[in-house]
Amino acid sequence: MTKHSICVYCGARPGNDPIYMETAAEMGQAIAAEQWRLVYGAGDVGLMGGVARAAQSAGAETFGVIPQHLLDWEVGKRDLTRFVVTETMHERKKVMVMNSDAIVVLPGGAGTLDEFFEVLTWRQLGLHNKPIVLINVGGYWDPLRALLANVIDTGFAAEDTASYIQCMPDVPSAVTFLRRALS
Repeated sequence: MTKHSICVYCGARPGNDPIYMETAAEMGQAIAAEQWRLVYGAGDVGLMGGVARAAQSAGAETFGVIPQHLLDWEVGKRDLTRFVVTETMHERKKVMVMNSDAIVVLPGGAGTLDEFFEVLTWRQLGLHNKPIVLINVGGYWDPLRALLANVIDTGFAAEDTASYIQCMPDVPSAVTFLRRALS
């Protein structure tokens, strides 16, 4: 029986360092080991595909959400436990968050940043109280953390904004945090 659902935001590309795909696979395996359900963007490419394939092969339930216009581009992975096609990107993000208990963010590009900032904004506005975890593999998120510190330091966000985000160096520390946060 699935205990919790973890939304994973990550790149539709693999990145140029093998550690990114290794981390994606490790996250998928960890989700299965914890008997959590993976909620993700339903792509079968890049880190998205890596997380999903690892989660599936380790026995996890998978819930994929993809907008119609990305079915071909992101190669919609239709062999999931649940596969939802939305009309828009905004609807995709909403369905993913609504069906999750926590959000994990792996390396990714503009789409991943969009997802991260939307879920952070929703948290600031009190629309959810779900943990948001950045997995900072190889220091990938250090520039983002510096930007967020600058946003706070210059008065464009409240001091408590930083507390909405947990930055973890690797998957095991993220899983340990999530176990506590979700218990």
